[in-house]
Amino acid sequence: FMSRWLQLPLYLGLILAQCVYVYHFWVELSDLIGAVLGNANSLAHILDAVTVDGAPRPSKLTETTIMLVVLGLIDVVMISNLLIMVIVGGYETFVSRMNLEQHPDQPEWLSHVNATVLKVKLSTAIIGISSIHLLKTFINAKAYDEKTLLAQTGIHMVFLISALAIAYSDRIMSMTANADR
Repeated sequence: FMSRWLQLPLYLGLILAQCVYVYHFWVELSDLIGAVLGNANSLAHILDAVTVDGAPRPSKLTETTIMLVVLGLIDVVMISNLLIMVIVGGYETFVSRMNLEQHPDQPEWLSHVNATVLKVKLSTAIIGISSIHLLKTFINAKAYDEKTLLAQTGIHMVFLISALAIAYSDRIMSMTANADR
């Protein structure tokens, strides 16, 4: 039973990964703002960040460039949300209770978290992240061959089907548990 505490360093590692994402977010956001304000180094970084191999590098900040940077920022936020769900939900479910029932900042989802709920939430977060990557690919569709576009779409469909299967199996388990009562 005490071996559950061996997971603590894993969750601490995920917190450090969260710090890396926060740093990355602020670097990208400050470069986007710098590019808008005319900073040449910020503009160069932003243009390098959104340029896809095989596509021409843009020479100025455009609506598409801004959209790609913002989608990247949203992607970082969604991955950070995913990390929070895994860190808090996993720790609460598998290591130790946090006793946050009366805390005003307790996330709503934490009150009914279990391994199955966590899987459904994680799968929907992964679908959101996959959707952003797919949208970024479609925006730069000219830079990709048809095989890559189809493969990425297929992978996204697998994520969708997997999430539906997880949600459906959760529903079946809930119905079975309710019938046993």
